[in-house]
Amino acid sequence: MDSQWSDADAESFVGRYVEAGVSRDLALRVYTSRLLGGDPRLVLHGGGNTSVKTVQTDIVGDEVDVLCVKGSGWDLGDIEPAGLPAVRLDPLLRLEALDRLSDEDMVNVQRGNLLDSTAPNPSVETMLHAFLPHKFIDHTHSTAILSVSDQPDGEAICAEIFGESMGSVPYIMPGFALAKSAASIYRKNPDVGGLILHKHGIFTFGENAQEAYERMIDAVTLAEQRLQKGRKSVFVAADLPHEIAAVEAVAPILRGLSATALGGGAWRRMVVDFRTRPEILNYVNGAEVGRYSQVGVVTPDHNIRIKNTPVLLPAPEAGNLAAFRDGAQAAFEAFAQAYGDYFVRHNPRQAVSKTQLDPVPRVALVPGLGLFGIGDSPKSAAVAADLAENTVDTITDAEAIGTYECVSEADMFDIEYWSLEQAKLGKSSEKPMARQIVAITGAGGAIGQAIAQAFAAEGATIAALDIDAVAAADAIDGIGGAGIACDVTDPASVGTAFAQICERFGGVDVLVSNAGAAWSGRIGEVGMEVLRKSFELNFFAHQTVAQKAVKIMQAQGTGGALLFNASKQAVHPGPDFGPYGLPKAATLSLVRQYAIDYGGDGIRANAVNADRIRSGLLDEDMIAARAAARGVSEADYMAGNLLHQEVRAADVADAFVYLAKAARTTAAVITVDGGNIAAALR
Repeated sequence: MDSQWSDADAESFVGRYVEAGVSRDLALRVYTSRLLGGDPRLVLHGGGNTSVKTVQTDIVGDEVDVLCVKGSGWDLGDIEPAGLPAVRLDPLLRLEALDRLSDEDMVNVQRGNLLDSTAPNPSVETMLHAFLPHKFIDHTHSTAILSVSDQPDGEAICAEIFGESMGSVPYIMPGFALAKSAASIYRKNPDVGGLILHKHGIFTFGENAQEAYERMIDAVTLAEQRLQKGRKSVFVAADLPHEIAAVEAVAPILRGLSATALGGGAWRRMVVDFRTRPEILNYVNGAEVGRYSQVGVVTPDHNIRIKNTPVLLPAPEAGNLAAFRDGAQAAFEAFAQAYGDYFVRHNPRQAVSKTQLDPVPRVALVPGLGLFGIGDSPKSAAVAADLAENTVDTITDAEAIGTYECVSEADMFDIEYWSLEQAKLGKSSEKPMARQIVAITGAGGAIGQAIAQAFAAEGATIAALDIDAVAAADAIDGIGGAGIACDVTDPASVGTAFAQICERFGGVDVLVSNAGAAWSGRIGEVGMEVLRKSFELNFFAHQTVAQKAVKIMQAQGTGGALLFNASKQAVHPGPDFGPYGLPKAATLSLVRQYAIDYGGDGIRANAVNADRIRSGLLDEDMIAARAAARGVSEADYMAGNLLHQEVRAADVADAFVYLAKAARTTAAVITVDGGNIAAALR
């Protein structure tokens, strides 16, 4: 591992923050914190913490010795000075004389000594940072350090690697007891440059930011070098089916099973994130994957995000997905039972009885394919997948030099159900369409973009499809999701697009089939080529995407909604607009047919009939021409309805959102036209 320290970059940070009134000490603390947080081999998703002991001025102007330590909710990779709240140091130091300190009292003391009462809670390892005397202290969960310490003889291996240069701290749950133990061990050998916290991570320290950071890099490098010595062959491959099913076929099944894993008939949609690479395949394809994958997480810090073990699924054979579904369902049920048993085993040890968390796995291993992170949002699914990849790398190296072993199950339970760890996750109310994946075709147009924004505002995850890749990307700008190039008139392109959605999110819950374009001409004179083009886009494309979405929804087994952008032309044809109206009329029949054929699967099909929307279907020249033909202004033409108001793309989007949420409505058509009685439907 190479040091990323740069004198020029360090001074740049100092200059930038000094202008904002931030001290040199704190600016350098931010700089090296980001160096650590930017390397996933050291820190992932809120893990690790850093501190600096410095001086700040309090409200009355007195200079106060403080500990600026990472605050809860901040990530080292993009931390700002506000993420390192200042705590008065002297009161913390006096606590070391105590024999014990409850978690509640520890948090109270830390918060009570903040210079800014609105600052985030200091790290649960604040006391450890305080009790060590060094100015700069860094803590990471380095994969290399974990690989050498997560062993039955991990302490001996670390002694071989580091000699007297690092102190050795046996595993103790983070908090006051660990802080006292670490400080005591340090004082027995004050010349060490850091501490190895066995089966947990590593601390390094120094009198300046560069020294503490580069001691971390040097220690991790020594561990990496040890991992290259005496390696044995890792993971003999198991026998797998000759042909493995595709990810897009497996992901919706997995997503459906994760939704129903709560048990008792209850279900809650989840999002999944697929990962694969040669190292992951070697891991999940191993004949002993049922042993090494079920030992436990590589550091207790990961437990709250991915639980102690993943669910191990059978290898999915192409052409035999029914067998995979049965085997996967059995695996999910076994996981839930094992999780319940784990809770029953360890809950009685708690001073205050806990409430069992959900039994839904957060990582699934699929031999032949790779792994899936599972979460309540794309972000949490990605976090789970990142941590799972980190686990693969750590255990692979651990098994190459010995036998992987983490802390005990009881210790893991204490961390998972520790209120201070659960507080890191935060609690927030979910929006109505959270956990739902919405695929929108024609997302690059005005209506498509409005639909994407409206669903995102309701908490949905957006997959924006458009024939123009740039337009697809623009549709999710500022709202997140996936922008995917897709020609809806090409079944192969549609198949590729939905495969990407399944890999990224696991499936589809709502399809908004919105892509379309207008062709005009007198029906008795229009060329067949024009009519066929219009049917390809305005009818057959709707069928192509709906057919693909239905298969995914059926595999998930959690229902869904097919929503189609029809047109008032479908029920109220206008002159010279037959090439557009005819396929739209067929699409209206298509909506009702899907409602009839798939209602039993909980899949609803509805449509929106809109008229006179500035959407690209009617360009500005056409609007002007039609207004002129009627002898009215463009504004009057666009507002030529019962309400005398122009209808906006956002109004159309609101109708689609309503239909997506209308759980008892199918085969319905909503008009969004300001009132056109000739096109009205029930």
